[in-house]
Parts: sequence; structure tokens; C-alpha cells
Amino acid sequence: MTATDPALTALAQGWCALSLLHGKIEAHIERALQGRHDLSVREYSLLDVLSRQHDGDGGHLQMKQVADAVVLSQSATTRLVTRLEDRGLLERYLCPTDRRGIYTNVTEAGLTLLEEARPTNDAALRQALDEAAKNPEMAPLVRVVETLKAPVPA
Repeated sequence: MTATDPALTALAQGWCALSLLHGKIEAHIERALQGRHDLSVREYSLLDVLSRQHDGDGGHLQMKQVADAVVLSQSATTRLVTRLEDRGLLERYLCPTDRRGIYTNVTEAGLTLLEEARPTNDAALRQALDEAAKNPEMAPLVRVVETLKAPVPA
């Protein structure tokens, strides 16, 4: 295969279209969340992921698991947690069974903000997808996104 191979070119174009779609969606949601709730997309995602924790086996996430879920490095996730903790939206606590482990919970204020922001996030996502669907190159990707289901944890 060479750099001008049609298969590679099509693959690269597909990747560019996917990257462009992601960027457009994220930027649209970012503007909506910042404007109405003073939240970034990453902050919203972190609150959302942490709000889904439960007290059953494996119900509380370690920082690496949180970082993977919000698609950030562990250090960036730790900084993000610290920012939201400083705003009173998160609180950290020691794992009761392993004093080396630190977990993070969403506070009542964080849950309230998340619930207020969820309709904004959902509407902005829908608007961004509807706008992208008007572009013939992105329409197939939009259809794929619309048919995806959230992965079920193993």
C-alpha cells in the first residue's frame, strides 16, 4: 500500500469526517453548557460518570477507571476533580477497605447542577447531530451514532 492507495485515502477521509463530527458536536455542547451552567463538556462528563456510582460490588470507581470513562489522562482527571471539588460539586473520601484508595462522590450541589444541565446537554447534542446530518459526508456517521447503544459494563 502506498500513501495514494485509494483504500488508505478513503480510510483517512473517513477518520477526518469522524474527527470533524466529534469536534463539531463537542464545541456545540461546550457552548451550551458553558453559557447556561458554567460547565465544560469534560466537567459535565465527569459529574455524569460519577453520579452513576453505586454501593454494590465494583460500584465505586478508582481514578484510573474515571479517567478512562471521561477519556482523559489520570493527571488531567485529578486536576478536573480538584476543580470541581473546589466548587463544592465533588468530594473525595478514603476507601473503607483499602486506605490507599481514594474515591470521589458527587455532592448534592453537583447532582442538582447535573440534573439542571442534562436537558441542555441532550438538546445541544440533538441540535449538533441534526445540523451535521445536513452534510452528505457526515450523514452516515450521524446515523451510526444514533443507532449506538451505551456499552454494558462487564
